[in-house]
Amino acid sequence: MGQQPPKVKSADRVLDIFELFTGDKESYNLTEISKGLNMPPSSTYVILQNMLHRGYLETDRSGKQFRIGYKLFTIRSGYMRSSSLTGEFNSIAEKIIDDLNETTSLAIKVGSDLLYIGEKVSTHALRFNPNVGTTLPLHSTASGKILLADLSMEELRVLYPNDELEKVTDKTISTFSDLIKELNKVRSQGFGYNMGETVDGVHCVGGAIVDADGRTVASVSISIPVVRITGEVWGRVHDWIKRSCEELSTKVYGQQN
Repeated sequence: MGQQPPKVKSADRVLDIFELFTGDKESYNLTEISKGLNMPPSSTYVILQNMLHRGYLETDRSGKQFRIGYKLFTIRSGYMRSSSLTGEFNSIAEKIIDDLNETTSLAIKVGSDLLYIGEKVSTHALRFNPNVGTTLPLHSTASGKILLADLSMEELRVLYPNDELEKVTDKTISTFSDLIKELNKVRSQGFGYNMGETVDGVHCVGGAIVDADGRTVASVSISIPVVRITGEVWGRVHDWIKRSCEELSTKVYGQQN
């Protein structure tokens, strides 16, 4: 028999907490974590506070519900930069930049936020520049709407329990009912739009990258300042979004068109 690896009790407990979040729930309170992992509440509290302080966990507004924090997604985005998805994205984004010279981004859903995990930035002085690791509310972005459109009403209500939504600009969708109307358009059109809802004067088009089961796993978007938009350019943007999403879905996830 092989030797059992040495165990560090506190490290094991941290890993147990991380693995708890691989289940169906996105957040847990102290009691649920303590009971679920058969850990004393006092030591559970200390570990949770340390993980919270380091950014590996975060809490809701009440401070009682714990969920995965930004640090893990920062680590994940570092991994994703070297993965096949971001590698293939970088290749096609170079072509988009050569043709359009407009910022092209790759993003995924993290809770109720959009996380940028890839980008190729326009060389124009006036441009949108969402750095890798940046997060924005899903409902305020073109890619976010693409990712939300894949969710059921029940899943959407978990993300948006209140009827009023956070506004980033004056143009951001601000009610749940308006969001549902917008998502219905996304489902019928196949594109997500951001018309100055994140940055005034910048419009954006997003499309879905899907896996072999047809589930949306990521989104590609192209952002353009309004002053550079023409009918011909807008048409080419849509062509590139369609082409890049189809290529990434096929090459990375084996999706059959």
